Amino acid sequence: MLITTKNLLQLTAFDLMSRNLTTIPEHMSLRTAAHLLARADVSGAPVVNEQGCCVGILSATDVMRSLDRAETVVKEAPLTNCLCCDWELVDIPALPHDEVSRFMTRGAVTAAGNTRIGELARWMVDAHIHRVVVCDGLGKPVGIVTTTDILAAVAREDALAGESDLGMP
Repeated sequence: MLITTKNLLQLTAFDLMSRNLTTIPEHMSLRTAAHLLARADVSGAPVVNEQGCCVGILSATDVMRSLDRAETVVKEAPLTNCLCCDWELVDIPALPHDEVSRFMTRGAVTAAGNTRIGELARWMVDAHIHRVVVCDGLGKPVGIVTTTDILAAVAREDALAGESDLGMP
């Protein structure tokens, strides 16, 4: 997130977004994509077509659903070979070789850079999602805003408010 003097509700996707973006080609195998997510230490990323346009999103939830569909039970896997979040453990070699496009969520929620924080938060709540892809005018991902980015902005605003409260008589 950029350091800014804007108040919380004036912040935009451009102010909040992570610019170090991991993208997944739609024809990449699910196994390779899971390795990519694990190496990038992210739980989801935009899926792009050959032109670099966002065509969906692949999240840890999508990976888990792929295992569910295959009725694969993962009992225990070494941490060095897993896509791991606090609530999950995925044995990457157990994942299918099929293309990401079979498992991704199509119609990712996307935003322009000037979309305000309140709107981003409403979209996340309404769609029960944890990330919004920020795209340029051609539909190419340029960043991503996650729930963590929004919470960081709220925490920063709260810290600033606390500092100003300390200066009051």
